Amino acid sequence: MSRGRSIKVFPGGNTARGFHSFYDQIINKDAAHIFILKGGPGVGKSTFMRKIAEILLERGHDLEFHCCSSDNGSLDGICVPSLGVAMLDGTAPHVVDPKNPGAVDEIINLGDHWNQQGIRGNKKEILSLNKEIGRLFKHAYSYLSAAKLFLDEVESYYTESGAFNLGTFNRLVIDLTHEIFSGKAMLNGSPRVRRLFATAITPDGSVSHLETVVDSLGKRYIIEGDDGTGKTILVSRLMEAAMARGYRVTAFHCALNPDHIDHLVIHDLDLALINSIEPHVYRPRNGDRVIDTMTCVDPVINEAYLAEKGAARGMYRQCMEQAIAFIGRAKRVHDEIEGYYIPFMDFEAINARREKTLNKILEQADAYKH
Repeated sequence: MSRGRSIKVFPGGNTARGFHSFYDQIINKDAAHIFILKGGPGVGKSTFMRKIAEILLERGHDLEFHCCSSDNGSLDGICVPSLGVAMLDGTAPHVVDPKNPGAVDEIINLGDHWNQQGIRGNKKEILSLNKEIGRLFKHAYSYLSAAKLFLDEVESYYTESGAFNLGTFNRLVIDLTHEIFSGKAMLNGSPRVRRLFATAITPDGSVSHLETVVDSLGKRYIIEGDDGTGKTILVSRLMEAAMARGYRVTAFHCALNPDHIDHLVIHDLDLALINSIEPHVYRPRNGDRVIDTMTCVDPVINEAYLAEKGAARGMYRQCMEQAIAFIGRAKRVHDEIEGYYIPFMDFEAINARREKTLNKILEQADAYKH
């Protein structure tokens, strides 16, 4: 049996608007079974999910790893689309409660396996550290908000200088829409859009897992060009065209500004539209089609505009660096909190519970075969 294929995405992100969650997009509403993990930091939720995921991959199931934007080594969830099964970390900042308890949703409380008296002995320290995490993230989000303002400034200069040619851009959109959809059948079902992040702002900086999502697709359109040359508008217009034809799509939103869509996968056509720019630069491969939005821009020769744009980009980068530093400090404080839980966990009992949960999933997989 061949090993299953895996992709990595982020169901939530640290953005200019604070923590932004697409947790309700991890699995379809018609899911067969959703396991919701509860318990404090350091109780083993991520390890619980990861070990189950590895066994399912070895058994040939394709799987999605939903990564944590605030802890590079941790998982917020896993999803097995072919089985309609997902497992989620249901604790803050992405609290998940059962919508169909018993029928679909099942809570697994790893707090059942801790020594509460031992943990309560560190109550003062835990409360103090949790307060510090909140303070650090507050400052991180302030800097991310400022970073967006400066990036907006960068993006404005092509329009303000008159260099951006809207007519040329609209023609590009029309031509590309015709190229992608001409001769393709209209689908009768309702279009479906799923929303996630392929990139996140993490303690280790901006991290992208885009290649795991798009590498296996049959066709990739790679959109190159500077900030402010209409790339996210192009992606959104093509998404509208896909949905008007009844196609299923996944929209991958911008890690800094979740109002924008950076990438789009059109599943029914086995293709992706990729906004290739830092931190998610994607190098073209054989058969990829490259679209350069700089063809819609006249050279900017106003030296004052260029200097202002450069200064704004510099401020954007400084704000991003400060935000990432605060997120990194929050991660280190979170690690300290875990240290107050780990000594009081019964990991043997958790391992036994994980085996029981895995067997339940495997039984469901066998039932699907029949």
